[in-house]
Amino acid sequence: MPLDRIPAAALIVTLALSVLAPPAAEAQRTSSAVRIGYLGLAGPQTGAHLRDAFRQGLRDLGWVEGQNVLIEYRNAEGNLDRLPALAAELVRLKVDVILAGVETAAIAAKQATTTIPIVMATSGPDPVRSGLVASLGRPGGNVTGLTAWAGPEMSGKQLQLLKEVMPTAVRVAVLWNSSNPATVPHWRETETAAGALGVTLLSLDVRGPRDYDGAFSTMTTWRAAALLALSDAITFTYRKQ
Repeated sequence: MPLDRIPAAALIVTLALSVLAPPAAEAQRTSSAVRIGYLGLAGPQTGAHLRDAFRQGLRDLGWVEGQNVLIEYRNAEGNLDRLPALAAELVRLKVDVILAGVETAAIAAKQATTTIPIVMATSGPDPVRSGLVASLGRPGGNVTGLTAWAGPEMSGKQLQLLKEVMPTAVRVAVLWNSSNPATVPHWRETETAAGALGVTLLSLDVRGPRDYDGAFSTMTTWRAAALLALSDAITFTYRKQ
């Protein structure tokens, strides 16, 4: 989730809230504040800077946490399996809108409610294919937000660029999350490009932060010349690791 996308996400949430609550000045005089459900994949420490940017974006638009808006934070701490239960918990709390930090969180939220507005800060390769929206122009339903969609052919192009930078590289490790159906086409495009470039790939499946140590140990033993990470909520959230 690029940092420059967070204020935009705050703007979209504010637009969603505008149909549910009075303006900020009026909300401060009421006994109840608007409630936002923040559903994320990363743990409290990993995503702290993203939440800080989100809160600042809200403040810039007149929504101050603890005054006219309350935020219920739920984070799966890298465990995708926890997202459905956390989404259901936010629904039970009757939040006014849910902000989903990644596509998998948006999908879990949509499965949990068809009435509470859901704002995705960013989606995966294709929010239409994943069933989040009917179309980019007319999303329909209760989901809206931002998407940064690059087709799977871009993964093949990335390998091609990597080969141009390192012409001698014939063994390339690929870090990706095979449990995400949207990432599978990217892996296949990478395989196709590898065949044309004379590159041997090492597939390293990471589905959470605990898989990283083993993946890097394996690629070191295999003597990979380079590493390619396919875009996914897991690989992005834990990119520093």
